[in-house]
Order: sequence, then C-alpha cells, then structure tokens
Amino acid sequence: MLFRCYPEHPARWSAWRMESLAAAPAAPAGRDDPTIWRADDALWALLAPVLRSAKPRTKPGRPRRDDRAIFDGLVWLARTGSQWSRLPGEFGPKSTAHRRSAEWAATGAVERAWAVLLREYDGALGIDWAWQAADGCIVTALFGKRGAPARRRRPAATRPTAARPAPSGTT
Repeated sequence: MLFRCYPEHPARWSAWRMESLAAAPAAPAGRDDPTIWRADDALWALLAPVLRSAKPRTKPGRPRRDDRAIFDGLVWLARTGSQWSRLPGEFGPKSTAHRRSAEWAATGAVERAWAVLLREYDGALGIDWAWQAADGCIVTALFGKRGAPARRRRPAATRPTAARPAPSGTT
C-alpha cells in the first residue's frame, strides 16, 4: 500500500506500528547510510577547488579563515538545525561563517559542492531517484496587532507647568 493513515485509536497504533515494522524491507547487510558531520581528507580534496574563492583581497588585515572549518560549520548547522548564534567556536565566528555561506551562495559554489556530494554518494551507495522527500518549517504567527499597523497619532500639545503670570497692575 502506497499511502497509509495513522490509526486514531491508541490501541490500534501499536498493532499498526508492529505490522509496518514487520513489512518494512530490511537494509542490505553491511550497508549503512553514511552521514557526514565533517569533510574527511578525500572528500575535502574534491570540495576545496569548488569552494575556493578567486576574488582577490582588497583590504589588509587578518588572513582568510580556513574554508574547511567554515564548511564543517555549515554542515553542523544544517544537520542540527541550530541557530547561527549557537555555532561552536571551533568552526569560526558566526559572522564569518554567515558571510562565507552568502559568498558561496552568490558565486554558485554551494550548488557545485552539492553536485560533488551527490556524485560521491551515488558512486558509493547509489541514490534511489524514485524516492523523494520534502522538508519544511512551520512557525506560529506573532501575537499582537492584526492587519496593517495602525497610524500613529501626533502627540497632543504639552500643557504648561509654570505658574500663571500675575495680572498686570494697570487695568
């Protein structure tokens, strides 16, 4: 069966789960899906030319941060789904990682690196192109105002705080 709905009753859930586990095809012996957290030396030898920047430095200052550490940090961010502010220091400053990822995205290096990764994975284990998945993120709307923001009113004139002037002596 291609599509299955989850049973609504909890007692049926465990029976359905056990049935689906029994019906699931077993993974081939000795074959485990590799996941990367860091690029090893062989993979980095393929990725380094793709991610290398050809743009000359215009400002003096600190030397350019290592691309490998930045790439490993971007893999860590993608795998954990964490925020930029939680990027561990071993991958470099978050601002540098963000700037480098924006640079790689603008020059098309991310797409070329992704193609290298897919080619290597397909060569090692093979990719089942018939199976696809989509991922998304759902966030709740902020509480508070609804619709267009209200127009701010001009503040009223400030009332005087000094005492009233004395009446003049001439009438």
